[in-house]
Amino acid sequence: MSSIPAGTGTGVGSMPGLDPLRAAEISVGECEFAFLPELPARGLGADMVGRAAALLVDMPMDYAASGYRLSTRQSVMGRRSRDFLSADLDAFEEVWERAGLRGTDRTVKVQACGPFTLAASVELARGHKILHDRGAWTDLVESLAEGLRVHADQMEKRTGAAVVVQIDEPMISRVIEGSVTPLTRFNVINPIPEQVLTEQFDNFITVVDRPVILHDCSTTVPWNLLARTRFTGVSVDLAQIRTADLDGIGQLLDEGRDVIIGAVPGTAPEPSPAAEQIAASCAELTDRIGLSRKVLAEHVLISPACGLAGADEKWAKTSLALCSTAAQGLLADPNAV
Repeated sequence: MSSIPAGTGTGVGSMPGLDPLRAAEISVGECEFAFLPELPARGLGADMVGRAAALLVDMPMDYAASGYRLSTRQSVMGRRSRDFLSADLDAFEEVWERAGLRGTDRTVKVQACGPFTLAASVELARGHKILHDRGAWTDLVESLAEGLRVHADQMEKRTGAAVVVQIDEPMISRVIEGSVTPLTRFNVINPIPEQVLTEQFDNFITVVDRPVILHDCSTTVPWNLLARTRFTGVSVDLAQIRTADLDGIGQLLDEGRDVIIGAVPGTAPEPSPAAEQIAASCAELTDRIGLSRKVLAEHVLISPACGLAGADEKWAKTSLALCSTAAQGLLADPNAV
């Protein structure tokens, strides 16, 4: 049986606004598979990369003119990041308790910037990207894995729910290709072979000790890498899926792994789609792959195409409700759409 609640709706992670309590109310209220909201509008330390400062173990982060970088000591930015994460957890726990969900069989999701996108985005104290130095990025992978294990433990203790971890890796294909932009043209960043990434991700998943989903809403999802690793599932943007991606998705579904299909726009479209249209678009995908539609009920979830930070609160609530309604329809009768 899948460890992720298939036939449900969920969010990718980010939400609009500044109020963690309101964001948690929407997540818990609209999603059977609720997620810990991220609120990047709060600024430094609240975006995907800066939020990692609250998770890394024994690797302090700071902010410089050129962006985030590792530091030799704890920083004001790092404290901001930890304060934001603590406020988010407090708000989620309060909403969860008010909803009477402690002790139920529900599952919740936490998200974090993936280790290789983080290594491609953050500088070492001396100025190179972390990805430039194999020893440094190896340490980063280990540090983030341990931090995420602790973070998931905290969420589990606060809610009594099973916890799934999602890592966001929008730059993973560039890491494989060796096309990550260095700080200067003299600081060459070499590609990392898929075999090395496979070993690193599998070790990462072992340390996290929970189901891990890889989220990549780019046009170049690394299906070969996903097939070789122990990720429980993948989260992708339906609009970015090309014919060349169908075999990769089909292989994961054949293996009993889960696919979160980003089938709802991240900002309000005109007109707003109906839940039946969203469900039909997901069914069309499995038809193109040539799989039985029963996989829609057994291994498919529905989410917005990517984060909802650019939406307003009304659309954030509406889009998550649409995801849940569409998923419930597929769970009830995948052949009806």
